[in-house]
Amino acid sequence: MKENIEIISNNRKAFHSYTIIEKFEAGLILYGSEVKSLREKKLNLKESFITLNNNRFFLINAHISQYSHAGFNGHDPVRKREILLNKKEIHKLKNVVAQKGLTIVPLKAYFKNGIAKVEFATARGKKMYQKKEALKIKDLDREARREIRRG
Repeated sequence: MKENIEIISNNRKAFHSYTIIEKFEAGLILYGSEVKSLREKKLNLKESFITLNNNRFFLINAHISQYSHAGFNGHDPVRKREILLNKKEIHKLKNVVAQKGLTIVPLKAYFKNGIAKVEFATARGKKMYQKKEALKIKDLDREARREIRRG
């Protein structure tokens, strides 16, 4: 069976600010107006993160804009949204959160076969000099590809 994936939003800042260690995929508990807003691609993951609260993981600061055709009682754009994980994943991620210097960041949100999913990763924050070094390598690589193309 072929998977039908429609990307809603990417968190490019996460790849710049963090070193990605391991990726996970999970569903989200959403209201109907949030799902409709996601179908319009009205999601911002830029400042969002994932936290543990009472053995449950939540997506915090993810901004889902109000649905354009919703009535007066839509949803709160930045509310906490629970992430659906099984017990093994919860246990594994609890150990990661307990380690100093590691965090969980959302990388992208998408619809997979019509179901809203979020891809997130365990990550370690980069220092400023590491960010500058990564940008320098990226620029050099771009220049090299440009020279190869020219001949």
